Formats: sequence, structure tokens, C-alpha cells
Amino acid sequence: MKIKFLIFLLLGGLYANAQTQAIDALMADLERSKNLTLAYVEAMPEDQFNYKPNDSVKSYSEQVLHMTQATIGLASNASGAERLYADQNLEKDASLHNKADVSRLIGKAYDFAMTQLKTLNESNADEITKMGNFESSRIGWIRKAEEHNVHHRGALAIYLRSLNIAPPGYQLF
Repeated sequence: MKIKFLIFLLLGGLYANAQTQAIDALMADLERSKNLTLAYVEAMPEDQFNYKPNDSVKSYSEQVLHMTQATIGLASNASGAERLYADQNLEKDASLHNKADVSRLIGKAYDFAMTQLKTLNESNADEITKMGNFESSRIGWIRKAEEHNVHHRGALAIYLRSLNIAPPGYQLF
């Protein structure tokens, strides 16, 4: 019986350590992603912030503001924290379609996500929470925020290239 208990404690400790390492790795990924996204904002000339390759897609500024609001919403699902700008549609607010505001807001969204990630630990990171019809673990919501940003940053790269602007170089580590 004592051996089973010791094995249980050992495995529990290994799991807790693995969960802590996963949270730390995701934190590093978010910091790198924040810096890369800010570099994408910086790469677009101010006078092109409302550029879109055709009428059926969001403008450059709308893409980043959409990323902003989604990052905040998904990170809020992870922690239960109140959403920033909950009563405002950032991408539809034309007064925000400029480099300074877009840069400030996307930086704030990443900071919010990293703050919510810091609330997670080995005892709650795998806890399932629900948003509408969707369920995910708390850490899963943060991963979804990052996945969503990667998707939209890919669109930003196409926008930049269509204007003959090289997108910022990717940094895997």
C-alpha cells in the first residue's frame, strides 16, 4: 500500500512539474508572439493601415483589432476575468484604425493574456470551462488565442507582401 502511495505521489509530482513547464513554455511563446505581432504593426506604413487586398476582407487595422478582441476574449475564458473593451467592437471603431492605437491595443491584449496565464497552475490548468457551445481547458483557451493570432498574422503577411513590403522575420525561439 505504501509503495502505491509513493508511486501516486511521484506521478503527481511529475504531472505538476510537466504542467508548470507547459505554462512557462506558453508564456515564452506569447511573449515572442507579442513582439512579432508588434513588428507586423510597425511594418505597415501609417497611410496603409486601412488597406485591404479586396473588398471581401478586413482591412489591416481591422485584422489586428480583431486579433486584439479575440485574444482578450479567449484569455478571459481561461481565467474568468472580466474582458477588456467588452462593450466595444474595436475593429469597427474607425477612430482606432491607426498605428499608435492598434499597437497599444494589441500589446495590451497580449499583456492581458499573459496575466491570465499566470493565474493557471497544476491544479486548475486542465479544468474545463465553457464559452457558448465550446469547451476547453483553461490552458487550452490561451492556446486557442495564440492559434487564432497565428492565423491572422498569416493574413497580415499577405497584405504586406501585396504592397511589396517584406513581413518581419519569424523567430521560432
